[in-house]
Amino acid sequence: MFFTIINQVIKNIVKTKEVDEKMIVQNDFLNKLKDFGLNSYESKLWTALLSRGVSTAGELSDIANVPRSRSYDVLESLEKKGFILMKLGKPIKYIAVPPEEVLERVKKRVVAEADTKTKILDKVKKSKLLDELNLLHTQGIDLVDPTDFSGTLKSRNNIYNHLETLIKNSTKSIIIMTSEKGLLRKHDSLKKALTKAKERGVSIKVAAPITKENEDTAKSFTQFAEVRNTEDKARFALIDGKELTFMLLDDEKVHPSYDVGVWVNNKMFASVLEGMFSLFWQKMKPFNSRKK
Repeated sequence: MFFTIINQVIKNIVKTKEVDEKMIVQNDFLNKLKDFGLNSYESKLWTALLSRGVSTAGELSDIANVPRSRSYDVLESLEKKGFILMKLGKPIKYIAVPPEEVLERVKKRVVAEADTKTKILDKVKKSKLLDELNLLHTQGIDLVDPTDFSGTLKSRNNIYNHLETLIKNSTKSIIIMTSEKGLLRKHDSLKKALTKAKERGVSIKVAAPITKENEDTAKSFTQFAEVRNTEDKARFALIDGKELTFMLLDDEKVHPSYDVGVWVNNKMFASVLEGMFSLFWQKMKPFNSRKK
């Protein structure tokens, strides 16, 4: 994939030597190079150098249409990142590092950075700083009016991250009502947290339309939850009878990025919904008794 991108970039950025080697670079190809930690100018100069092999800063500036005043700084940045080499002499020339070697260097750098950040986070987790932050948060909660414990969750990814946090902190009960495809998504995203909740003795009930598409998933849910079939398409999660998260839109008609959820921490409101759910729960068919 990497080499395909590079080849496509080179083919699309070099117009020909007959037109002073002016570069025509497609934005989508340059954007893909951002995955390797390059900004726009770095991408243009690096791909220009790949098309030449060896070149001066001035030549690369003209080819890549990058201001000469920026070229030296950008080339120095590329050298530090391991994408190019500087050839000593007058005038100074630059040599392109083979893309295969660049890929290995980028990989090593990403792994090293991730390892460093992980170690820092582990130290913070074991330090007094986390205790102080938790104390600050707890004291802050004591000063908050109960009506302020609500919020909007934008994007399905944020909704599921929030649900995972609530499930991890659950102590008594978890009620989830979802759609046909929502059952599949929640299995992928929340299975681990739900399994641990079950091990803590938390009661878990899941209601969803069960079809041939999600039947195997529903069966997997029965390992840690009581599952029942419903024709309703409501989407909500109720934790410990006090924290409610419900989704406002039809998941079949909205893009995941535009999905919206509302979180409410209000025991009185949640208990009313829990009571209504219990009535409907009695009328739902247990998954294991469905006719196949």
